Amino acid sequence: MILDNFDSYYDPAVKHANIAALGSQPVVIEGDVRDRALVQRLFADYNVTRVAHLAGLAGVRNSVADGPLYADVNTTGSVNLLDSARQHAVSVFIQASTSSVYGQATRIPFSEDDAPDFPLAPYPASKRAAELFGYSYHQLFGLNVTVLRFFNVYGPFGRPDMMPLKAIEAILNNQVITVYDGGSLQRDWTYVDDIVAGIAAALERPTGYRVINLGCGAPIALTEFIRIYERLIGKPAITQAAPAPLSEPRVTYCDNTRARELLDFRPTVQIEEGLARTWDWYKTHHRLLTKS
Repeated sequence: MILDNFDSYYDPAVKHANIAALGSQPVVIEGDVRDRALVQRLFADYNVTRVAHLAGLAGVRNSVADGPLYADVNTTGSVNLLDSARQHAVSVFIQASTSSVYGQATRIPFSEDDAPDFPLAPYPASKRAAELFGYSYHQLFGLNVTVLRFFNVYGPFGRPDMMPLKAIEAILNNQVITVYDGGSLQRDWTYVDDIVAGIAAALERPTGYRVINLGCGAPIALTEFIRIYERLIGKPAITQAAPAPLSEPRVTYCDNTRARELLDFRPTVQIEEGLARTWDWYKTHHRLLTKS
């Protein structure tokens, strides 16, 4: 059973198309995790025993202008799910979090043992608050909560507001790509198939309460990211320099040692292959004919 409110953060038609692409349709309920009565009813009606909580309002920079909304969706919504889970004997509760909680971390790569107490924007702050609620529900009620901190997830069917798809469209349409701090910002891009494998493993392995990084462990600068796409597409990008917003960390860099130990997590898709797969999907999905 899938619960999704098909929020308008980006075109809901894209989300409905993604659901349709699954082929064999799962049960899809259109609703909001903030609707406590609905959440409680669904747990009872569908005899929910395991939860992969991936719901949330995304967007670090967008969150700067609307902290209350991000707190409501990402924190209050998470607490609603946790509370229903503890009432219905859920065996494993997976809670999606983000590498953004680390902020401007000084220790590289990012370790779960670091204290992520200085988030740079409301989005990671709301996710960090949800992590802490997860611990309280484990401590009070024995709920098995595994927090997975995702590092820059990308790939086919990805969010259209993220760089992997925005860069393709910018290059194809001769639009400007804004390059912060001369393109020196580094991101640890993690291919969606590797993330899915990590989630699936976590659903089978109750951990008590554990925070686990899920990332590739190989950050690259935005300039190199763009160069890979230029080679794939066969066309130069148009870039424009700008200072990085205060919401942007200098780097995201995953130490996935714990994921390897607890989930047997082995990321297999490096950035060059992942972007190539994303470009191939885009050409098919958008019926593009590339020039030789």
